[in-house]
Amino acid sequence: MKAEWGTQNSEAWDAAHAQAAGPLQQDWAYGSTMLVSGGTVIRAVIQADGHTVGLAQCVVRRFGNLGGVALCTRGPLWLTPLSGKDKAHAYRSMRQSLPVKGLRFLFVTPNEPISEDLGLSSLKRVMTGYATALMDLSPSMADLREGFDKRFRQPLASAEKSELTVHRVGTNVGQYRWLMDAEQQQRDNRGFQGMPLHFVDAYIASRKQPGHNVLTLRADIGRDRVAGMMFLLHGQAATYQIGWTNDAGRDAHAHNLLLYKGMEALKERGIRSLDLGGINTGRSAGIARFKISTGAKVVTFAGTYLV
Repeated sequence: MKAEWGTQNSEAWDAAHAQAAGPLQQDWAYGSTMLVSGGTVIRAVIQADGHTVGLAQCVVRRFGNLGGVALCTRGPLWLTPLSGKDKAHAYRSMRQSLPVKGLRFLFVTPNEPISEDLGLSSLKRVMTGYATALMDLSPSMADLREGFDKRFRQPLASAEKSELTVHRVGTNVGQYRWLMDAEQQQRDNRGFQGMPLHFVDAYIASRKQPGHNVLTLRADIGRDRVAGMMFLLHGQAATYQIGWTNDAGRDAHAHNLLLYKGMEALKERGIRSLDLGGINTGRSAGIARFKISTGAKVVTFAGTYLV
């Protein structure tokens, strides 16, 4: 196993990432956005016998001339099944060749649950993993709908019979700015944090064709906007990023309809996997129930490890 830093190109990375339906944090455009935002990003290709078996994108925080910390979030992205022993060799190569001067530390948060094939020692885990809801979009829309819990299916049927109309929103900033403003307002009202909205703007604009990075939907009743939903696209996968609704939209179950129409639009674009985001049954029980009612699989990741 050998980790080679800084030798890759965006086209090859994008192709491998898309084939694996990789997570947002390992997408080349995500790293490019971090760079534009003032961060430091390093990337490695992991090879075995001349074949690429993994990708690792890390965000680095430096401490002057003393050294730095590299964080590989939702990675490395394994492109082929590997044993725990092989992964352990890959992690060792990453750590030994890490291109950070001075004291250097490498933390990884694998995009997989704890297992015998994780390749990391439990003694080096510094943070427990979080849970998210992952949806396989490979089945037909009919099969996906059949997999919905009645708590999702019945409100969806009601929304389809209502006065709601769903529209796809353009990728120019002015066309979706209202949704970003609404998201900021609900964050302020509820006192929670999320990915900085300026990062979302930069991510959308990080490719020449922003339509490859985002899908935004709007639900109206008459001439009034009552709900919106934004998905960030990364290769053949997508992440549910923003959802907003007002009282009228809630009463009409607009989010059920938007998510359903979103799945349909994502499938049209060749998206195979949808990450609905974190599951927190304590602080956000209602949101967690909504996500789980889609039939999505709840996955708890292994956590963060010092390599």
